[in-house]
Amino acid sequence: MSLKRPKGPAGTLLVIEHTSNILKDNPLRDPHVRKLGVWLPPQYDEGGKRRFPVLYDLVGFTGSGLAHTNWKPFGDNVPERAARLIHEEKMGPAIIVFPDCFTALGGNQYVNSSAIGDYADYLTREIVPFVDSEFRTLASREHRGCFGKSSGGYGAILHGMKYARTWGAIADHSGDAYFEFVYWHDWPNTLNELAKHRTPKRRAGAYDACGEAGRKGLDHGLDDGRIRRFLAQVWKKEKLSTAEGHCIMNLCMAATYDPDPRAPNGFRVPFNLESGEVIERRWSKWREHDPINLVAKYRENLNSLSGIYIDCGWRDQYHIHYGARILSKRLAAAGIRHTYEEFDDDHSDIDYRMDASLPFLYRALKP
Repeated sequence: MSLKRPKGPAGTLLVIEHTSNILKDNPLRDPHVRKLGVWLPPQYDEGGKRRFPVLYDLVGFTGSGLAHTNWKPFGDNVPERAARLIHEEKMGPAIIVFPDCFTALGGNQYVNSSAIGDYADYLTREIVPFVDSEFRTLASREHRGCFGKSSGGYGAILHGMKYARTWGAIADHSGDAYFEFVYWHDWPNTLNELAKHRTPKRRAGAYDACGEAGRKGLDHGLDDGRIRRFLAQVWKKEKLSTAEGHCIMNLCMAATYDPDPRAPNGFRVPFNLESGEVIERRWSKWREHDPINLVAKYRENLNSLSGIYIDCGWRDQYHIHYGARILSKRLAAAGIRHTYEEFDDDHSDIDYRMDASLPFLYRALKP
């Protein structure tokens, strides 16, 4: 077996320490001093005057920006991929930025949340101006885009909707959409995981269904202590089980979509932790953040973008292809130009799809 060899110049990856005022005193006490990766294309030279479009990589849940710059077996990391695409003349040179938006809840959806932190502001009000001040960027929305997969794809489409003054084009790979399919089906597993931390511990025998389901604000999406105890346990661990990983993901989504500073842990959940019944008022808060329900509201912003790229594998294990189809359908019904593609794969290890999205973004943002 022969090892892959890079084609053409590799460019330069810089890792900068950035101190954030916006993330200072965030509710999860996550670090406000973060590592920021910036990849400069081979055409970027120290003494030059040429300016470049900029692409921001929003990684998926449990990821951090620099993870996409790591060595990757059997494939390219993002800097290697971009360098190859430039060498093959499939795209022109662009600066790529790798922000760190990891949190104690495993990540975030790149929005502002009183329970997690103001990560939308962190990106648009701190990182973007910082990069524009330190590097030779084409410092306008017409030449700036963002892309991502999964939670990062969600972040990309949400930023295209809500922050079109910052972004000129976006690419959404398998981004969360149609929450009834993406999240709802896994909540029973989350409730089972959290039940391990209920007090008092269960005993076989008679069960007061009304009393148990109605205690301590459970009908209002409040924690009776089991969420707090679950988080305290996983925060002590270095390795989470699959069930624990999915559980903390759903709690992160609750903290994103239904934050409440008055609630235990700073957020509410959409299901009664004991009975499993949906709490309609709480679930409606989630639906307000679902991209398929936001097209009409942000139609003008979406129409102002020079490019919208969406794709998804038609075997996505989180059923996101259904949400992507609905999103494309509603974009089309609203007269919003976009590209939607599907491919024969699932949700995992699909970075190769950037071979389509990065050239698409460059064409939409080029000088």
